[in-house]
Amino acid sequence: MLPPSRRDFVSLTVSESGGYTNGKQRRQSCWRKWKQLSRLQRSLILFVLVLLLIGGIATYPSLSAQWGEMYGSILRHCGSTYCFKLFQTQHISPLLVESRLEAVREAFRHAWKGYKDFAWGHDELKPVSKSYSEWFGLGLTLIDALDTMWILDLKKEFEEAKQWVATELSFNKNVDVNLFESTIRILGGLLSTYHLTGDALFLEKAKDIGSRLMPAFSTPSKIPYSDVNIGKGTAHPPRWTSDSTVAEVTSIQLEFRELGRLTGDPKYQAAVMEVMQQVHKLEGKHDGLVPMFINTNNGQFTHLGIYTLGARADSYYEYLLKQWIQGGKKETELLEDYLQAVEGIKKNLLKKSSPLGLTFVGELSHGHFTPKMDHLVCFLPGTLALGAHHGLATEHMELAQQLMETCYQMYTQMETGLAPEIAHFSMQTGSIQDVDVKLADRHNLLRPETVESLFYLYRFTKDKKYQNWGWEILQSFNTYTRVETGGYTSINNVRDPKYPSPRDKMESFFLGETLKYFYLLFSDDPNLISLDKYVFNTEAHPLPIWPQAE
Repeated sequence: MLPPSRRDFVSLTVSESGGYTNGKQRRQSCWRKWKQLSRLQRSLILFVLVLLLIGGIATYPSLSAQWGEMYGSILRHCGSTYCFKLFQTQHISPLLVESRLEAVREAFRHAWKGYKDFAWGHDELKPVSKSYSEWFGLGLTLIDALDTMWILDLKKEFEEAKQWVATELSFNKNVDVNLFESTIRILGGLLSTYHLTGDALFLEKAKDIGSRLMPAFSTPSKIPYSDVNIGKGTAHPPRWTSDSTVAEVTSIQLEFRELGRLTGDPKYQAAVMEVMQQVHKLEGKHDGLVPMFINTNNGQFTHLGIYTLGARADSYYEYLLKQWIQGGKKETELLEDYLQAVEGIKKNLLKKSSPLGLTFVGELSHGHFTPKMDHLVCFLPGTLALGAHHGLATEHMELAQQLMETCYQMYTQMETGLAPEIAHFSMQTGSIQDVDVKLADRHNLLRPETVESLFYLYRFTKDKKYQNWGWEILQSFNTYTRVETGGYTSINNVRDPKYPSPRDKMESFFLGETLKYFYLLFSDDPNLISLDKYVFNTEAHPLPIWPQAE
């Protein structure tokens, strides 16, 4: 079967009957009539429409306040090739930019509505059943979304969330939390929001959770335990093993280093840098690639021989580069480990698919290569591009662009236009499709990694195709994951457009990362979270690059 051709649009039909909807509707007659007009006629019509729009808003100021909601409704209901082509025409590029930014704001407001109506103050929304689930019991979605609301200029939503943080958020609870997840989502989110707003409330909350997480580092090896009881001040490994995952213990550094800088207390940075120094010296790496597990008792790698850029190892590589950037490019060991790892990826994990020759990153298990690539690996194009922007080899940018095409194809070759959690690539001559997906891997969790990398590639290259690819993906999310009563849901089957099978869960990272990266991708303002001033943690929370004097 040939890969599905790229669609010019994806639309959403909103059902009046309620419940989950994934219908599509196409009305093409308007587009045909539009195409019959001359270029001059089309230009004149568009020019007049824009003038009328601007004049109307200027004449009636009250329209400005209603514009966001009204335009979002137009975007949702305009299910036709005509509308999509109209938005792309070069004659109204400023309107195109604003329409896409407003589409993201509208998507956020819709997701926030579901959270506010059915899960307020709880960790995660279950949008289909109109309920919620708890992980830590700390309002995870709300905290993760704070800086997104600020960046999207959703001040009303931000203020109501801030009020909850001020009056309801307490970390004095007898509850086990995961060190890594609570660091990147809660500590990172609070630190980022403090820097963006200057409001000391968020710094005080960050100090509170940061200090409560420190017992995790009280291990024989100084490699932290995975779980902490933030009320009792105790920590422990998972119940089934004494190992922690390498990604988790090496992807908390940006946050604790920044907390140490802000508080002036060296214990935070010392604890996390001890981990990096030990991993730097450990045996068991393969050309800079690390195993997935590390023992908290003896500090040694375990499960040797398995190397992946997917789950349990991914953000180790990301944080090598980002710590080097955060610290003013002075910590040469971090850079050395990153550069060695990139060469290891190129030597051991990089292959080409058939028939399109897509460059992809596979896995190595005891010398055996597997053409398996997690969606999580799609962080890599953005990380490589970020390194090139900060002065590393131009070959990194070239590889980033190749991998970006692959991650996009993981979306466009699926019938829903949404990528699976895991893809297998064909390497055999004569194959008719590059991407194959096993039944167990066909779910989509609303993950951000591809949109994240699209943002970096567009910010550094200004190539509009990256924005257009992101726009297609956003429309697919709207078509197959949007729940009419509020919120978005992960789905079970990206290969079944008739019934993608909602999983009834909206991960906090959809608001914290995915929608934030969509907004930054569609913005043409390079100073909106400048990548020369900020570095994003692995949950998309921007933290400042330290002044050179530090």
